[in-house]
Amino acid sequence: MPRLATENGVLDRWAIGLSGLCLVHCLSVSVILALASSAGGVLLDPIVHEVGLVLAILFGIVAIGRGALKHGYLLPVAISSLGIGAMAGALSLPHGDMELLYTILGVGLLALGHDLNRRAFS
Repeated sequence: MPRLATENGVLDRWAIGLSGLCLVHCLSVSVILALASSAGGVLLDPIVHEVGLVLAILFGIVAIGRGALKHGYLLPVAISSLGIGAMAGALSLPHGDMELLYTILGVGLLALGHDLNRRAFS
């Protein structure tokens, strides 16, 4: 019987990679804004963050949800949900230090949830 993609951690690896890209995006916006303020209008467009959050939620539902159904551990679900909540909350904040802090915290928690999910299959 073929193994599910979640069983060998493929979806979790992709989700961790996406979390890393989100972190790079958040940190690079600060650097780019310091170097070229004209780039900020495009990178700080709310649609970039909204699409990123939707992708994070979709990967979370598929990878974490399928994993939890398969291995039965709920800790990855709890930690990932907290991360997505922090990321969603960051969208309600004005651009600045607090938004960046909540986004980075959320991305880190979500990546941790995916890593715990991946390790549950080991």
